[in-house]
Formats: sequence, C-alpha cells, structure tokens
Amino acid sequence: MFQEDLLRWYQENARKLVFRQKKEAYSIWVSEIMAQQTRIEAMLPYYERFMARYPDLNSLAQAHEDDLVKIWQGLGYYNRVKNMKKCAAYCVENYHGQFPQTKKELSKLPGIGDYTAGAIASIAFDEKVSAVDGNVIRVFSRLYHITEDVSQTKIKKQITELVDASLADPISDYNQALMELGALVCIPKNPRCDICPIRKDCQSLLCGDAHALPVSAKKKPRRIEEPMFYIWIYQDKIHLKKRPSQGLLAGLFGFDENMPQQVEEKRVLEPYTHIFSHVEWHMKGMVCFVKEGNEDFYSLDEIHEKISIPSAFQPFLKQAEKIIEEREKCQKSL
Repeated sequence: MFQEDLLRWYQENARKLVFRQKKEAYSIWVSEIMAQQTRIEAMLPYYERFMARYPDLNSLAQAHEDDLVKIWQGLGYYNRVKNMKKCAAYCVENYHGQFPQTKKELSKLPGIGDYTAGAIASIAFDEKVSAVDGNVIRVFSRLYHITEDVSQTKIKKQITELVDASLADPISDYNQALMELGALVCIPKNPRCDICPIRKDCQSLLCGDAHALPVSAKKKPRRIEEPMFYIWIYQDKIHLKKRPSQGLLAGLFGFDENMPQQVEEKRVLEPYTHIFSHVEWHMKGMVCFVKEGNEDFYSLDEIHEKISIPSAFQPFLKQAEKIIEEREKCQKSL
C-alpha cells in the first residue's frame, strides 16, 4: 500500500515548522486553531507572538479577552480565540492545567472538534486515531476515486472509515504526512500529480480526473448587506463602541452606525466591500468631527497598541487617520 511511500516522502520533504519541533499538546493545539481559515505561512508570526505571550494553558486561562482579541487581530474569525480561552479555563479547572490525552476526551473540550482532537491525540500523545480535515478528504477522494459529494455526511463517514483503516506507525508522522501531502502536492486546483509520492496507488490519476475531485455542492451565494458607518472624531481621537454579543464581529470594537447629533464637519469616505464567509458588506462611511468627547474616544496610539479593530473596519480607520493628519497639518499652518 501507499503508507511507506508517504512516510518516506514526509521524512524527506516535511516543512520545518516551529510547532513540529516538539511533540507538545499546547503548541499543536494553538497551531491547529490558528491554521483554520489561514495559510500556515501567514499564521506563523501570529503563532510565535501568541506563544511568547501565552506559553501554556494557565496563562491563557487568565488572559483578558480584549488582550486576546488584540493579539489575534489580522487572523479573523475571532470566536476561535474566545473559545481557546474557554478551553484553557476548562482544562485548568478539570485537568490540572493539562490536556486530556485521548481523542474522545479532547473532543469534549470547548472549541475542539473531531479533527483537532485527532491531531492533538495522535501527534502529541501517539494515540492511533485519525485526523480528517479538508486536506485529508481531498487526498482520499482522489486516492479512492470517490465521485460523490464529499460534503454529504455519509460520504464524509466513508472517507473517515478509509482513513481509519489506513492508519500506520508512527501515527504522529502519518497523520501529518497526509496533511502535508494535501497542502503541498494534492492541492485543490492543478494537483501536482507528477511529484506525488503515492501516485502509483491513486485511482483518480489512473482515471485521468484527479483535477475534478473532490466533488462538493455549490455554495449558496453570499448575502449582500449595505451598512453605513460613521466615524466620530473629537480632536485627534476616534469613537469606538463594542458590537453586540451576537452576530458578525460579535463583541469586537467597531464604528457607530448612527450619526452624532452635533457635527462640526463631515467627510465622505471611499466605499469598499468586505467579504465574510456567508455575507458581503458593501460598506459606506463618513467621518464626523464632533464638538465633545468622552471616555469612549481613543487616540490612534491607544487603538494601535491596545484595541483590536477587525479587518472589516481597517480601510475606514486608515482613511480616518489620514484625515486627522491632514487636518492637524492644516491647523498648524494657520
């Protein structure tokens, strides 16, 4: 079978990633959560900063949520880091600040699904269990020429059973090899079949349609919304407010959706579109200089150093900064 070829390839070609240097559950967990929706190369600087600030479950459990959100800024999908704090607190309370060592127990933790539990259990604790993510689904759908919709529950179960039947030792290397193969060779578009270490076993390559797999249902078109935001500015400070605890960007800082009552000057901002997974915001914005401020107005230094502004609002923030700078220069020249 293909396992020996795959493991040999992994030993020779695996990326030298910092979180692979030691088999430690916490670092594996952090890397896996960060890598969701984010390319490995893009998340590495965030990983290193996060580990320096929060090196273990105890420090993470005690972290202030606003600080966590700030260090996560740029990665998006902020519920990930909020769930990480919940998970850390649960482990401190119930497992003496350590992770449980089985996939079954890990799956019960907040924010940890079947794949992440399998990755931690197999890589950190050598439990012979699968870790089936999108990369692995793609590899096995091509390897076994599965032409049904892989988003269907029964097909996912079929693939998981195939992966479970294939598990080989060392399990830590095997599961990572499957992930690495999907990330580097068996890629979504234009798979690199010519350099694939298991091409002689690949049924889709034999059939000549590896590029067409996996099959998945077409995604529904994203819903279009057209929000209007008002950036209140008092002197050189910007008004920020926390968004509702439910919905998009829940609990994060953002701009107002209401115009202030007393406005000295208005500036229309360049509109732009921000794309979420299921929604598109076609955003309009306006800077409003106001006569009075309060504790909810923050200097640019405070915003950059302490407050996380989601990427959806970053273009408006940059435009507002430029307007503040231009206004200050104009006032100094008078």
